Amino acid sequence: MSDSITGTSDVTSDSREVVFEARGLVKTFSTGRAGMRRERISAVDGVDLTLRTGEALGIVGESGCGKSTLARMLVGLEVPDAGTIRFRGRDVTAGTRDDRRWMSQGVQMVFQDPYTSLDPRMTVLEIVSEPLVATGRLRRGDRRGRVGELLSLVGLSPDLMERYPHQFSGGQRQRIGIARALAVEPSVLVCDEPVSALDVSVQAQVVNLLRDLQRRLGVALLFIAHDLSVVRHVSDRVAVMYLGRIAEYGDTPSLFSSPAHPYTGALLSASPVVDRERRGRMASRVMLVGDPPSPASPPSGCRFHTRCPAAQPQCSLEVPVLRHPEGDPAPERVAACHFAEDVLAGHAPARSLELHPAG
Repeated sequence: MSDSITGTSDVTSDSREVVFEARGLVKTFSTGRAGMRRERISAVDGVDLTLRTGEALGIVGESGCGKSTLARMLVGLEVPDAGTIRFRGRDVTAGTRDDRRWMSQGVQMVFQDPYTSLDPRMTVLEIVSEPLVATGRLRRGDRRGRVGELLSLVGLSPDLMERYPHQFSGGQRQRIGIARALAVEPSVLVCDEPVSALDVSVQAQVVNLLRDLQRRLGVALLFIAHDLSVVRHVSDRVAVMYLGRIAEYGDTPSLFSSPAHPYTGALLSASPVVDRERRGRMASRVMLVGDPPSPASPPSGCRFHTRCPAAQPQCSLEVPVLRHPEGDPAPERVAACHFAEDVLAGHAPARSLELHPAG
């Protein structure tokens, strides 16, 4: 089943070009050794995404919900089992050599761990210029000037280009990774939890740098994280994932101020609250029951129903579709919840499902 978060685009006034588009993406993995019983892990199950020129889309969810697998499919590091990916109108799903060359010109990735994503045997000059040389955009003799520009762009001195990765801090290494990603002037930048491996003291610096670059260069930003405060700061729109599917999608202010899905509400309730006004609105924390289900055996119906504080018998039987809640003033919001209107209004029904029914 495809979790569409794009069906409301015709009711918005956003006329920016759609630069990146995914439809019905599915990815499963097999576990276990040869000769043993194998399990099929459903990492991503029918996800749709649309990314417009110059906007920032955040994807958030717990660890294991499929965020990183989705990112790897979008940049061509994983081939979907089903669904399509289009970049600037061209279908690049198959991941052929021509597709990869086309994608590398316009879609680049900033990886999660700056300690393993940089080759320790290469200098910064070699690391940042490698994509330029590989794509034929720059001769080796012309590297220093362009690399110096890119390092200055991310807040590093060009004098550092002869150093090796081990001579830099984590935040500096991530800036080098960002410079490398920007070298070929991409139109889409996919960031897979780019600050989660960094000290808290430098996370804000890197996040602010990415947001500033996104606005200055007009690059579309797909920002994946589990930290809601980071996603809120970076994103124009947010998609919330749970167990391989989209649970809710909407513009950032609406989603953070009035979630329409119980899972979104639980995530917001569990996150640290700084401003007093929001603390007052969320005085009672949402407590989830049970443990996250295994992606090898996802629940029937709504995948969140085994932990949802508002689950009803219908939730275990029927798969909810992403839809716009009736009366919701946020035009782009969609939520995969049978009771989205009640959740949005703040009076969702009390749970009437037993987590472990007898018999």
